[in-house]
Amino acid sequence: MSERHPIIAITGSSGAGTSTVTRTFSNIFRREGVKAGIIEGDSFHRYDRLEMKKRQADAEKAGNKNFSHFGADNNLFGEIENLFKTYGETGQGKSRKYLHNAEEAAPYKQDPGTFTPWEDLPQDTDMLFYEGLHGAVVTPEHNIAQYPDLRVGVVPVINLEWIQKLWRDKNQRGYSTEAVTDTILRRMPDYVNYIVPQFAHTHVNFQRVPMVDTSNPFIARDIPAADESMVVIRFANPKGIDFQYLLNMIHDSFMSRANTIVVPGGKMEIAMQLIFTPFVWRMMERRKRALGQG
Repeated sequence: MSERHPIIAITGSSGAGTSTVTRTFSNIFRREGVKAGIIEGDSFHRYDRLEMKKRQADAEKAGNKNFSHFGADNNLFGEIENLFKTYGETGQGKSRKYLHNAEEAAPYKQDPGTFTPWEDLPQDTDMLFYEGLHGAVVTPEHNIAQYPDLRVGVVPVINLEWIQKLWRDKNQRGYSTEAVTDTILRRMPDYVNYIVPQFAHTHVNFQRVPMVDTSNPFIARDIPAADESMVVIRFANPKGIDFQYLLNMIHDSFMSRANTIVVPGGKMEIAMQLIFTPFVWRMMERRKRALGQG
């Protein structure tokens, strides 16, 4: 953790909805005049799309039915850890992008499913912002979670997570229900071993709970709307959180435990604004003091 060069990590699995949190932080950064270095977790996959497919096919031939993007073998955990450590110490580091589709790839004149070259982060960033699968991973070899100053988990109830992934992969990426189902099943051991444990290391968790029937996510025709959901927000350390202020500002919210507030799904983004803006203020104040500017 670093006062001079703070780090925020948003972590959640594929289809969890981390992009909503990223959008909220982008709005906070713009409003507060914060220059953040943006890190996409997919850029730390070990293999590009074609190589991953080849290695997956080889793994299946060898009897490994659980070769996935969630596991340690297919991600550069050491590079994530080194980036966080280096950035916290110096405010510097290297990043790249994973180009998911033709639209993202076109400006780089590359094929979808490839990586851009590694490049230095922009100069004079105020903080580092990571969004991806592994922002709070702890393994016997690596402890990524020790570096971010704020760790945020995004983890819908599992059936909703699957519905969101099915909808995205079918409608935006052109996959069949069968192909997405196969991916979900193949990833399950790595999901249990690498994704789920991270939420014990996060400072704040957001869990969206639908108020409609999601008992069979594989036949759902659409994603439950925000207004058909509640969001459970759990703070690992509630000290300093003004719950009464949040309850007053977010109508129809309530406390379910001493460290947990529940808000209507349609108020999730305003809840994030109210919760995270003070976090960003404090980070910037500490940074200015550490740099002798306050």
